Order: sequence, then C-alpha cells, then structure tokens
Amino acid sequence: MNSSYVNMGVGALLATLFVLKSVSLASGFIFHSETPEKPGFAIVATEEPAAGDKAAAAKPDTPIAQLLQKADAKVGETIFKKCQACHSGEKGGPNKVGPDLWGIVDRPVAEHEGFAYSSGMKDFSKGGAEKWTYDHLYHFLAAPKKFVAGTAMGFAGLPKEEDRANVIAYLRTLADTQVPLPDPNAPAATN
Repeated sequence: MNSSYVNMGVGALLATLFVLKSVSLASGFIFHSETPEKPGFAIVATEEPAAGDKAAAAKPDTPIAQLLQKADAKVGETIFKKCQACHSGEKGGPNKVGPDLWGIVDRPVAEHEGFAYSSGMKDFSKGGAEKWTYDHLYHFLAAPKKFVAGTAMGFAGLPKEEDRANVIAYLRTLADTQVPLPDPNAPAATN
C-alpha cells in the first residue's frame, strides 16, 4: 500500500476530529448556562382569598370554642370529602398518604400506629406530649405548613374559619367517645 494513501486517510481522520471538537466547543460556548447556587424550585402553594374574603382574612380568627357552638358536622362531612383522597376516617381504617383520622381529636400528635410521620410533625409532637386539641386542629387546617414547619402535608388549608369548624365538628364524631367541646367563654388559647 502506498504511504500517500495512508497519509491521506490519517489526515482525513484528524480533520474530521478537529471539526467535531471545534463544533463541540463552539456549541458549548453558545449554549453555556451557569450552575444555579440552589438547585430546583421551591413550590409554595398559597390560596389567595377571594375579593369578598379579603376583609375576613384581615380580621383575627374567632376562637374555635365559639365557632364549634354553631358548627355543623354534616357540612363538615361534605367538606371532609376533599380530605378522603389522603385520609380515611373509619375505625381501624387504612393509612393512606396521610394517617387514618378516626379518634383524631385529643390523640397524641404523630403517634398513629403504622404511619411514617415527617420529621417536622415528629418535632411538633414533642415525643407524643402534644395532642390534637380543637385549637391545634383549627390552626393546622388553616395552613398546615405554616402551623407545623416541615410537615409533609401538601394541602393548602381551609381559609374560611366556618369550614374549619365544621370539619372539626365532623372529625369529633369519628370516635368511640366524643371529646367534650371547649368552653366558649374560656379565654382563647395562644400559640
């Protein structure tokens, strides 16, 4: 074989590699993007109050003890249907994305058997010392991630205090023995 053919073949191969490397460098330069300091996006779902609800959002919450006096468990049962995608409410019901809510009122926080709670919920529970009081449920249902930092619950919350009270009235019925309602004349609990 003639050495000039070998030289031409090697030259063609080197020229092809040079062109490919040049195109690669040029496209890297053209389409270069900086690495972000903090990868990913934090998605925070907040529910803006409707135009008529802005005045209601500005006023302080009515104490749950007062709201429960007028709360309707039947209305709460209807609202609770939103919750059934993630929670069951039957006695001995299954844990779903969230724990079964049978007997939730006055149950120790993050202590339902067989459910793996987030670290935020475990911290909030103080080792099971905290209980799901009416007041805790009321504020948690308003904005779960705001009330319990680090909770895995992705629900945005119930902005209307009457809706929260109705759901809590319904949750109260999901028990062998209903926890007595708080005294509406007692001073409001502070968080």
